[in-house]
Amino acid sequence: MKQEVLTEQHRIVDAYVPNEGLNGLMKQFIREHAEGNRIWSDITIYTYRMLGGEEAEVVYRAAALTELIILTLDIVDDLQDRDQPNKSWMQCPEAFTLNALLAFMAGVMGELAQLQQHAREEVPLAVQVSRLLARSINGQQQDVGQGPDTEADYLAMIQQKSGALVRLACCMGYALVPDSCGEETAACLNELAECIGTVAQIENDLKDLNRFDLHNDLLQKKRTLPILYMLMHCGESFPVLKSFYEGTVTEEEFLKHQEACVDYIDACGCVEYTRVIQSLYVERAETLLEELPATPWREEWRSLTLAPFAGCLNR
Repeated sequence: MKQEVLTEQHRIVDAYVPNEGLNGLMKQFIREHAEGNRIWSDITIYTYRMLGGEEAEVVYRAAALTELIILTLDIVDDLQDRDQPNKSWMQCPEAFTLNALLAFMAGVMGELAQLQQHAREEVPLAVQVSRLLARSINGQQQDVGQGPDTEADYLAMIQQKSGALVRLACCMGYALVPDSCGEETAACLNELAECIGTVAQIENDLKDLNRFDLHNDLLQKKRTLPILYMLMHCGESFPVLKSFYEGTVTEEEFLKHQEACVDYIDACGCVEYTRVIQSLYVERAETLLEELPATPWREEWRSLTLAPFAGCLNR
């Protein structure tokens, strides 16, 4: 994360949170969040630059809001899953964390209103962001609820859950260059963002498949793309998996089959099948990216978002 974006986040906290204790706690959350591989603010910055935006102060303000929104959602996700006990927001009193979340969102809404003078007038920036947030939350609700039953349901869910957030990061950039971002360009960026979100979520789901810890999707009975494939084909070769998902086998009993489960994952073809689906979205994203202005920033955008998944086409 760029230092200018981090500094801007601290400025926002100072502007909206005079309480010394809460102010310090929120800055601690921001610093801890910034330690990871944060690409969200860069997506906003590169989208803005790719379309000809030149005002550094404006784009850093927008990028800071992108990061604050993602931080808020990440904290909510950790509160739901309870699988990140070492995070500072999980170790302080929950009431403090909830107040920090409310203060973050108050700051975001206030700053969005101030950025409106630089944005397109047709749909206010705050309205666009709110719609995308609601879309992502709807996808998240389906994920933590019953979950998808089919491949089509899964893809629709992650396009809402993850795709909407990449769209939000892009929107925070392209909405601030209204003169060079018409409806066709915005539509192209929106579809491109949903492809990137889908590819990234599929990658996360594949990584979580073989982890037998708090993050393991199988133990949480989630229905990701590879797991849906496994459930469809496990009847004879690994029936204990279906029994576990149906509730007739306990987690303790299922864990006794951990080694057999790993072997089944390797042999059943779920990874290969998932990679094929993922590669289709990578190919579509590459096509859409070529429709955008051919500037050095387009290649920077590609390196940031698509290049990490280029190998999907050759796996």
